[in-house]
Order: sequence, then structure tokens, then C-alpha cells
Amino acid sequence: MGQLLEGIQGPHDLKKMSTAELEKLAREIRELMTEVVSRRGGHLASSLGVVEITLALHKVFQSPTDKIIWDVGHQSYAHKIITGRKEEFRSLRYREGISGFPRPEESPHDAFGTGHSSTSISAALGLALARDLRGDKYSVVAVIGDGALTGGMALEALNFAGELDTNLIVVLNDNEMSINQNVGGLNSYLARLRTDPKYYRLKEDLEHVLERIPAIGKTVVRSVERLKDSLKYLVLPGMLFEELGFTYLGPIDGHNIGYLLELLRQARATKGPVFLHVATTKGKGYPPAERQPHLFHGVGPFDLRTGSLQGAPVDEAQFRSYSDIFGSVMVEQAAKDPQLVALTAAMAGGTGLVEYSIKWPDRFFDVGIAEQNAVTMAAGLAVGGYRPVVAVYSTFLQRAYDQVAHDVCLQKLPVTLAVDRAGLVGEDGETHNGLFDLAYLRHLPELVLMAPADGLELACMLKTAFSLDGPAAVRYPKGRTAEPPPLEECPELTVGQGRLLQEGEDLLLLPIGSMVLPALQAGELLRQEGIRCCIIDPRFVTPLDRELIARWARRCGRLLTVEEHVLRGGFGSAVLEFLQEEGLLQQVKAVCLGLPHPFTGQGKRSELLAQFGLTGEGIAGKAREFCRVPGEV
Repeated sequence: MGQLLEGIQGPHDLKKMSTAELEKLAREIRELMTEVVSRRGGHLASSLGVVEITLALHKVFQSPTDKIIWDVGHQSYAHKIITGRKEEFRSLRYREGISGFPRPEESPHDAFGTGHSSTSISAALGLALARDLRGDKYSVVAVIGDGALTGGMALEALNFAGELDTNLIVVLNDNEMSINQNVGGLNSYLARLRTDPKYYRLKEDLEHVLERIPAIGKTVVRSVERLKDSLKYLVLPGMLFEELGFTYLGPIDGHNIGYLLELLRQARATKGPVFLHVATTKGKGYPPAERQPHLFHGVGPFDLRTGSLQGAPVDEAQFRSYSDIFGSVMVEQAAKDPQLVALTAAMAGGTGLVEYSIKWPDRFFDVGIAEQNAVTMAAGLAVGGYRPVVAVYSTFLQRAYDQVAHDVCLQKLPVTLAVDRAGLVGEDGETHNGLFDLAYLRHLPELVLMAPADGLELACMLKTAFSLDGPAAVRYPKGRTAEPPPLEECPELTVGQGRLLQEGEDLLLLPIGSMVLPALQAGELLRQEGIRCCIIDPRFVTPLDRELIARWARRCGRLLTVEEHVLRGGFGSAVLEFLQEEGLLQQVKAVCLGLPHPFTGQGKRSELLAQFGLTGEGIAGKAREFCRVPGEV
């Protein structure tokens, strides 16, 4: 740890530091971040880009009295380091370590919990209004990235903030734009001119003098106003924000601490909402991340010296991720079906669609961080005769629930939802776990909901979805699985038909999706102990294979559902509802195994699965307990 960083116990220690010392501290913070993330993984590139912004914010403002809200949280590592958590930073994303995102329960300096994007301006506006209602005087700052600004929620908040005219500062971290020093200096000068009170007094005095000119005074004033507005549109780049009611400052170099301190002080002294446009370099200070910022946005462990990413563990090297398999299926199907189109919300790489976007650019649409727009666009494409596939993480599809229900299902449109990262995602923690999708999708009319046990079933389910006349969703986990055969060798499935994997008479194991393989492992452990399990892979959550499940439930008398999903409203709930409808609850004892609570914290996915009994041994243990005869030791 660097010498200056050693002495930082909190933001107050920055107040007495010179600009040169802050620049040296920024280098030390970057060294600590790259070292820790190289071992553990994390969101590196964005956090490297905002170190100077972070230091300037904490030097100018008085956190935690003043409120600083970090959109998404990918940018918050430097903030955590200088707010009393530099020692704990080495535990980043560990099971009992600090979160990769702002958490109010972790520190009073984390003013608002974030994880999903485009929320910061709305949250900051709420805090500003609460301040005004109470008569307090603290400042409120939202730091948002240019990607998050594409979200409709952010634009809605900007529009409302300008109308309210309350004191609020929005800092745009624009890491897609490169601004050299001359341009930054010019815009800093223009910003100083426009926020200097003397400028406004001069403007008012000039207008007063001109209006007193007989006959033509008012006409001259109107002409000057029109000319002034025209020049502003020509010279100043932020007129959109000005028209929304903000004072626009920038763009400035986000790595020049002197500029940042000056503009933040001006923003703090300006009445009403202020929009500060800051240009940064994603991955700043670590050359491999600067060269390939997309790879170091969310990255696993890597070689600190070379920047080379570490590959999959040896025992997984022969497998592929579910996302990659989805992408390959899409490429195969697109070659056969010119009506197939793909949509994603700023997640082409994460969802496996990069190759598709290169081969079929005219049929690929990345809408930015705007899941609602993606789903309703897909509905429009379907009405227009195309077969759209929306690739989205489970946790982000939550943001488009109304669009799935109203725009897709109500109209019975052939839209396929490829629901990636369903279940536990691991180190990104509770904001990114996909533990609600079965609950919020299974009750929607017309929607066929599937969950594959492996790569082959994923390919078969996608092929089935492409053939349907109505909506379908396929939910699959983060992780790796065996490579499926070519798509033409993968059969379409009969909708609502499960498969019997193993016969038995003591217990019916009913695992869904990612839990099928652990259930088979549990079945083998139990067989060795004399417990004979029937195991069914349901494949479909809606519609259920009622006949198959009812037949074996009656025969076994005991039924255990297993799901990588929150228990309330999930697959187990669907089975219990079915048993009740069939009048089987008096004949069949049923128990559900899954996540008791959706907000499970962070850690390796394997650690979390083991903690909640969602492994072969865990399922076997639950089954032993369930099958034990009362009074038996």
C-alpha cells in the first residue's frame, strides 16, 4: 500500500492535501485496485477511470453529511478505499467481505444502495427533496456513467429535476469520449463565465439600459436574446441539459484534479440543478485495461504483470458457458431463418451475441441500458413479421415486467426471452442474483417457460421456442455445461412434456433446470443407502407435465422439489398448487428446497449453492431428513 494511502483514514484526510499529493494518491489507489481485482475479479475498468473524480468529490464535499450516490456501483471502489475501508478492500466480493457495490449497511458514506443502472439521479432527487422539506442544507451529488444515461429512468429523473429547480448536482462520467487539454480548457473557461455572478449582473444591467432606448429598445433586447441563444447552440455542447433546466458545465478532463476541484466548487455554489460533464478514460492507469476496457469491465482473476485473463479451471476446460451455447444456437438459426432477430440491452458480450452481431449486423439491435424498450421493440418486430429474441440477464428482465405482460403476452406474440444468469451469480451479490424470474413469469398467460438441465436441453428449448406461435422464455444459469450437437441434431420438444430420468418408489425428486444434475448425484448417494428415488426432469415450468408428475407422486407418496430460485412463488409453489388442484395433498407429502430468501449476499456460486443445500450432498441430506420414519434415530 502506498505511503499517502497509508495515512488516509477517511475523506477528511483529503482536505489538507495539495493537488500534487492527490495525483500521487490517485496512482496509489489504482495500484491497490488492480492488485486486489487481479486476484479476486471485479469491475475494474470503470473504477480505474473515476479515481480523480472520487478524490475531487470527497475534497470538495463533506461526506457523509453531503450525499454522493454512485450509479450501478461499478465506479465505487476508490470511494470505498478512501472512506475507511482500505484494509477491508482486500476482502472484495468474498463471502463475508465487502460488497462490490455501495451498501448503506456497510458504511454511512454509501448514501444509497445501488446495483442496477440508471437509478442514481432519481435517488439523488429524492434525497434533495427530503433535504428541502426538512430545511437542511447538505449537497446531493449523483455520479452516473454515459451508458447508464441511456436508461429511460435517468432521463425521466433529469426531466423532473429541471422542473423542480432544486439544488442537485449530476456528474456524468463519460468514458467514451476523449477530450484534449485545449478543448477542456476552453470549456472550463466558458463554464466559469456562465456561472460567475458578475456575468448575470452584467446581463441584467445591459438589458435594463437597452430597454430604455426609445421606440426600439425592447426590439433590440429580443434580438440580443435570439442571438445569444443561437450562439449558445453553436458554442456550447450541453444545450439539451440546459433546456431541461440544468446549468451545464463542461466537458472537462476527468483526470485533471485541478479542473475537477474548480468546477465542483462552482457547481456547489450554483443555484438549482447542475450537470457536470466529465470525460474519462476507462481503465485509466493500467495499460491492459486501457487497451481492452470491455474485457476489464467485469473481469475474473488475471495476471497483474501481463493483464492476461486466467482461463477456466482444468476440470471445466472441456465445457462451454450457457451464454456461449446460446450465442452459437442463434448464429446457426439465423443462417436458416432470415426472420430471426436478436435484441439486447448493452449486454452483447455477456449474453453471447458478439459473433451474431458481426455476422448479422442488420438483424442485431443493442438498445443500451433500456430493457423496457428492448422488450416492446421485440413486440413490434414480431407484429411486423419477424421472430425476435431478447437476450437479457434475469435480474435485469425484472425492469421490463410490464412490457412482457402487456406488450408480449397479452398480444400472444412470438417473442423469445433468453433469460441468462438465472439463479445465483456469485460475487456480484444480491443485486445481480436471478432469483425471481420463475415467480414473475410462470403466471403470465400464453408464455411457455422452460429451464434446461444442460447444454443439449438449452439448444432443444431454443429450437422449440423458435417454432412456437406465441411467447416463450428459456431461463439458464451462469456456469458451464457440455457442448451440444449441431442444432439440426437437437430435437424440438413437446410443450409441457417432462422426462423420466430414474424410477424409484421411496421419493420423487423433482428438480428444475440447473438442479437436475445435483439431483441425479443425490439419487446415487441415496441409492447406496437403500432409498430408491424417482427423478423427473420437468423441463417446463409452464405448462407442467401434470400426468407424469401426478402418476409418480401417487406411487412414491413423497415429493421433493429443488430449484435455484427463491421459494416463494417459484417452481415448488407451482407444484404445490398443482397437487392441491388435483386433490393430492392428502396422499402426497411434499417439501420444497430452494432459496429461503432472495437477498443472499455474495461469494463464489459454488459456496452459495453449498450453503443453501443445492448440491448433490445437500439434496441427499434434505431427502434423508424427509424420508426418515418418525421416532427413527
